[in-house]
Amino acid sequence: MGYAHAESQTPIRLVIHGGAGTITKDTITPEQEKQYREKLTDALNAGYAVLNSGGSSLDAVQRAINVMEDSPLFNAGKGAVFTHDGKNELDAAI
Repeated sequence: MGYAHAESQTPIRLVIHGGAGTITKDTITPEQEKQYREKLTDALNAGYAVLNSGGSSLDAVQRAINVMEDSPLFNAGKGAVFTHDGKNELDAAI
């Protein structure tokens, strides 16, 4: 197995998701779906910009998350869906 050298052109990969909620095609309008997709694209672009300019993967992840935290469409970093027991449980890790 070989390893990429720092000077090689390794492709950048950044993967995000908007949560584990219960939004389905029959519970969202096309306009709402467009808004979610646009904000997720903004988050990807923010993270990619960090990586593309030579920033660290940690900084890229944090920047992508910040975009979702700042959006009212997502509860990232700000809240959670209630559990079956009626409590909010949060955890986060990078």
